[in-house]
Amino acid sequence: MSGDDTRGPSPRPTQIPDDVIRDRAIMIAPQNRKLGIDVLELTHREALFRLPYRDDLAGNAETGVLHGGVITTLLDAASGGAVFCALSKLVPVATLDLRIDYLKPAIPGNDLFALARCYKTTRHIAFVRAWAYHQTRDDAIATASSVFMLSSSPKQI
Repeated sequence: MSGDDTRGPSPRPTQIPDDVIRDRAIMIAPQNRKLGIDVLELTHREALFRLPYRDDLAGNAETGVLHGGVITTLLDAASGGAVFCALSKLVPVATLDLRIDYLKPAIPGNDLFALARCYKTTRHIAFVRAWAYHQTRDDAIATASSVFMLSSSPKQI
């Protein structure tokens, strides 16, 4: 998924099954379910999510352009999914900081994709970059930079 190198995606550590990550990234957050966000692919440190276009998600009914909050929710969900992909055990995570740069409006009628990559983890923090796009992240609609807190509790969820 990552366009940063030619080696292709690296396999994910097998400690956290894909269905558990899907459940944590989508099912635990009611807004993600209501929006219809799909998990398309999970690899080591990366998550690819899709938001099917729906007219009721438009911020402006006349133009049909997606609401910025919907794009933010997609980027946050994919970013959280990427964090889970980077972990060797399941622990609670929470978004501490999320910065979105809106580059251009989404095209009405087109599904939106979000690719997120967790590029650094420490004992308590994970750092993520993400792109929302229609065809390729090189032609992004929005980009995100986020920081997630990793629970320090030894209790797994």
